[in-house]
Amino acid sequence: MATLPTTDTARWLAALLQTADSFYPTGAYAHSFGLEGLVQEGVVRDPATLRTFLLEHALPQLARTDLPLAAQAWTAAGDPPAWDRLRELCLLGSALRGAREPREAAEAIGRQRLELAARLHGGLAADFNRRACAEGWPWPACVAAAIEGRALGAPREAVLAAVAYAAAAGLLAAAVKLLRLGQNACQTLLAEALARTPAIVAEAVAIEVTDLGAFNPWWDIAAARHESADFRLFIS
Repeated sequence: MATLPTTDTARWLAALLQTADSFYPTGAYAHSFGLEGLVQEGVVRDPATLRTFLLEHALPQLARTDLPLAAQAWTAAGDPPAWDRLRELCLLGSALRGAREPREAAEAIGRQRLELAARLHGGLAADFNRRACAEGWPWPACVAAAIEGRALGAPREAVLAAVAYAAAAGLLAAAVKLLRLGQNACQTLLAEALARTPAIVAEAVAIEVTDLGAFNPWWDIAAARHESADFRLFIS
């Protein structure tokens, strides 16, 4: 017989679902994180090439950058929080994004996310906001998600799964506007990506900070070229 969730589990789960909803005002809908640049270059041009990009490039890179950072930040945001460590992770999260627009997009989303979390939940999120503002920290979205998840009482793996979902869903939402891709095809790809989430979460939590990083120059170059494109649907 399946075990019913406890009241505490239901509380953080409901709150975590709220943060992953497209209705949550982080501004993520305005960004493609370089996907529009890849479409303009003709690299991603149909469902098949989108699938290759999502499963063979985006998710593996996520497992070696944003997800390990979120895992480390979740741990550092314990009671009491390790503020020096969180500052280091914020700086590292900013440095790991090579192209300017995706880096600024991630930081804008992170800032909006934590400013809202501070209003909704106070506590850890509000404390982080005060320190980040006072000391001029960058606000990587993955670190913001970890801080918010910790503030909600969500376990580490659940927070990482939510980060993976948001990344995959955000790219596919952008792809619907950029390609001939219907909702059914989009959901099929999303389901395939989510089926791989447990494996990439497990990979991410095993990665040490010294081993963080991914090399994907064609994605960075496409994102950089997007800055000067004649026509753009997305900010990044």
